[in-house]
Amino acid sequence: MRTEDVSAGLERGELIKGVLRINPKKYKEAFVPSPDGSADIFLDGIAARNRALNGDVVVVKVLPPEQWKVLYQNPAKWMGEEVEGTTSESDKDAGSLPSFPAVVIIFEQKHSRAASGFLKFLPNKNFAMFSPVDHRIPRVNVPLVDCPADFVSRPGDYENVLFICRITHWPADNNFAEGRLAKTLGQAGEIEPETEGIMTEYDVDFSEFSEEVLNCLPQDLPWSIPAHELSRRRDLRKECVFTIDPATARDLDDALSCKQLSDGNFEVGVHIADVSYFVEEGSVLDQIAGKRATSVYLVQKVIPMLPRLLCEELCSLNPLTDRLTFSVIWKLSPEGKILSEWFGRTVICSCIKMSYDHAQSMIEAPDKHFSAEELPPCSTNHRIHEIKEAILNLHNIAKQLRAQRFESGALQLNQLKLSFSLDKESSMPQGCYVYQYQDSNKLVEEFMLLANMAAAHQIYRTYPELAILRRHPPPQSKMVDDLQEFCDQMGLDIDLNSSRGLHRSLNENLGNDEYAAARREVLTHMCSRAMQMASYFCTGALKDENSFHHYALNVPLYTHFTSPIRRYVDVIVHRLLAASLSELLYLHKLASHCNDRKTASKRVQELSSELFFAVFVKECGPLDSEAMVMGVLDQSFDVLVLRYGVQKRIYCNSLEGLKAVHFRKVGKRPEMTLVWEQADPSKESTQQVYYPNSVFVINQHRFGLNKCAQEIE
Repeated sequence: MRTEDVSAGLERGELIKGVLRINPKKYKEAFVPSPDGSADIFLDGIAARNRALNGDVVVVKVLPPEQWKVLYQNPAKWMGEEVEGTTSESDKDAGSLPSFPAVVIIFEQKHSRAASGFLKFLPNKNFAMFSPVDHRIPRVNVPLVDCPADFVSRPGDYENVLFICRITHWPADNNFAEGRLAKTLGQAGEIEPETEGIMTEYDVDFSEFSEEVLNCLPQDLPWSIPAHELSRRRDLRKECVFTIDPATARDLDDALSCKQLSDGNFEVGVHIADVSYFVEEGSVLDQIAGKRATSVYLVQKVIPMLPRLLCEELCSLNPLTDRLTFSVIWKLSPEGKILSEWFGRTVICSCIKMSYDHAQSMIEAPDKHFSAEELPPCSTNHRIHEIKEAILNLHNIAKQLRAQRFESGALQLNQLKLSFSLDKESSMPQGCYVYQYQDSNKLVEEFMLLANMAAAHQIYRTYPELAILRRHPPPQSKMVDDLQEFCDQMGLDIDLNSSRGLHRSLNENLGNDEYAAARREVLTHMCSRAMQMASYFCTGALKDENSFHHYALNVPLYTHFTSPIRRYVDVIVHRLLAASLSELLYLHKLASHCNDRKTASKRVQELSSELFFAVFVKECGPLDSEAMVMGVLDQSFDVLVLRYGVQKRIYCNSLEGLKAVHFRKVGKRPEMTLVWEQADPSKESTQQVYYPNSVFVINQHRFGLNKCAQEIE
């Protein structure tokens, strides 16, 4: 189809453009959201996708609305990977969806066309069959010359070996694609091969930086700030400036300062690494940073956006070292009211590198005298008492800012974060725990939010057509309706009319029994799934200023300014603040690319955590934990493992020892009964009943917690 025909069809409403989602458990089913978000357009069969893969932007031809037919719509479906749940006949009672739509053109290939998987020998063929782990990707014919030398004679040796394959061609009349083997990864189930497979599939560039890129960095080491650069900046090296980060952090983006003024107000500074000084616009280093767009944080390592010389040394705000920064400095009242604001390039010398635990200990013991032995090395120019007072003042102001944000309608959906303790030599998981979000984390968060909002207003005021901002649309009405039905099933009274009402409901209306916290966590998971994703955009590309709004923060303008070491958008925001301008079309494409890489990075991080959890359970089990049921479909159910904050979808057809499954609805509430076989045939089968909000003990072997992430999907 010609480009002009596509444009005309989109204008007439005969064609619809959207992101393709393929059901990971039923790979013949795919969906594209309708433009108004009221329903999903169902694509039935592989041929209807016209060789598009999951995540691609596609154009779909649909029938006129009068020819649409009712298919199904289940409020529990979005609890898994989008619309992946099966539905019973009783669920097929709502939602108008087009009949027999099909992809007419792949508007933009987003999928990497790479996959990890296994090889199968085919007798009397000059090619082998590659079967991706992800069933949404087609099987691929690969030439035998790409396979290991002894594959033909000893195919059994490779049954559990993971390979990387790249699709090179997919004939229109064939369900099988053609491709080439790119790499042998290693044994399935092992951390490094699985991790490399995940990164390759999500197009994460984990290669070493080229010599050409490294030549863009300062060559005369150790590096020091040139005198002419110092003269152009506000000198804050004598100020009490410090960093607060995770104990293991090596890329220190941000620092804080706070001093009380004679009038009782406070001068508060947020100082951000001036990455744009080292990353010259248009350089090879800039190009590779823009392509990567974000650092990717795996359980066992970080794939940096920038070379480590910048990330961990020249840009990192390491203690007792002069560093270039971009600062926003406010005069704040004790209640957090902004009385004045200043932006500019600065130079700082952080007096101490504190962990969140160090800062938390000061917050919890404000009257304690801390000795030098209890803290990291500290500059002799600033007493520990001075640093403690600054942290306590920041904490008090942050509490005021936080209370005001939520009173104004902000929404916080903090989900439990699983962390791991690793063996120093093997990097294998030795233990796992839920990360504790403390007042010290909230302190840093409040001032980073304040700085990001200030930067957004600053660049939008000056460059209303060129500002890169971050918007968060409200949840679509369909998702709110589905969430309301889920809450009704759980017997919860939740206000979904506004972000303020939802935040209050999450913190006030969930009871005070022993499972109140579990219900809050389950509901937080469900609310997060109902939300649309926040995204970057260029203001010149959106004409309606109301669409700039950030729903969760409930603010009109927001951007990312505070993490330029690990996010490329922040580098662009720094350049805009420094009046280094670019063209509108470039910024629009840049925002879209950064959205894609941020989404991929988030999914890779999640899969890394799932992989480590599966390996941990397998190696360190047995693991039994209470779990709360989040939702029930007719052949699967979702649970939250309470001890670890891990969410899993459990498919009945994969449960060992299961004799029968019975699904029914009791009023609006779905209910599933599992009948288990007994090892002793003379004994009667046992039954377990599952419904939303019910709690049971989950066993790792019976329920498959020790399976790798990609097996479970």
